[in-house]
Amino acid sequence: MIVYCLAMSHTHRPEPEIFVFLLVPGVSMMSLASALEPLRSLNLMSGRRAYAWRLASLDGVPVAASNGIDLPTMAIESALDGAAYVFACGGLRVQSTEERRYLAALRTAARRGIAVGSLSTATYLLARAGLLSGYRCTIHWENRAAFEEDFPELNCTSKIYEIDRDRLTCSGGTAAMDMMLHLIAERHGPELARSVANQFHHERIRGEHDDQRGSVLVTLAHLPPKLRKAIEAMQQRLENPVPLPEIAAGVSLSTRQLERLFRQHARMSPLRYYIQMRIERAHELLLYTDKPIIEVAVQVGFASTSHFAAWFKRVLGARPSEIRGGRQAGGPLSVAREHGNLRRNWG
Repeated sequence: MIVYCLAMSHTHRPEPEIFVFLLVPGVSMMSLASALEPLRSLNLMSGRRAYAWRLASLDGVPVAASNGIDLPTMAIESALDGAAYVFACGGLRVQSTEERRYLAALRTAARRGIAVGSLSTATYLLARAGLLSGYRCTIHWENRAAFEEDFPELNCTSKIYEIDRDRLTCSGGTAAMDMMLHLIAERHGPELARSVANQFHHERIRGEHDDQRGSVLVTLAHLPPKLRKAIEAMQQRLENPVPLPEIAAGVSLSTRQLERLFRQHARMSPLRYYIQMRIERAHELLLYTDKPIIEVAVQVGFASTSHFAAWFKRVLGARPSEIRGGRQAGGPLSVAREHGNLRRNWG
């Protein structure tokens, strides 16, 4: 392994920047490791302790990660001393009494001038603490629709991470590594950041403008411009679907040309694509909100629950009531129970 050394005085070494990770019970180990490991690697490769980190909890007791591993922590009150950043790390269920203490800790950090961030679903905590007003933010793609329902005044994007002044939010998973590599590149240059990325076989450092890729539908980045605009028009009108001829006319295509584009690039008709897009949104709302099924159906453009349920079953292989009731314990359509549990508790 090649160790990269930065020239510096042997008589004066600056204090390391301290990152505090405030753990929620059931914290995602993937998100936490993706955020922490680039800092460790940078220290090794730079030949100095540029960064330090602390795992914190409300009371300094071990916190069990989602994989069952107990993580030692220190109390958040002492962990904040000298910290440059504090990241709330999303996990499973948070009791309402504990949630108030998390919010108080995050507000305290913000008042002290500490940059405040979140990993994955912990964006909910920052929002509930009132720390995202006037800032861009992001959250895991499965939670975005429900998050926007709860906080319609916030600017929640589909990006893998958002850094807006002293607020840093991340969609979770390996996106946390990209966010940390961005910070490393700012401080130590892009070459060293790429060297750190290479240690983890992270071939490309994704930037703030990269979208999440969670949806089963095709991603927009590599589509022809007219097809991309047509899909964007659909996304904007899920509750009141637009007739396909109107969508085609809006991008200067005939309905037949639009059909050909969809079948070539999405392998389905535009009508099926539109319906599948609406069903995906409904799936998110069923998992992460307490809205009645009829209200969810109307919100994605269905006039009756029977019509909605038929299409839902056809697209996802399950009835809306099964998703809402959590009776699917496995299979490809059983989406991230830990996210659903957390959302239902925090919502």
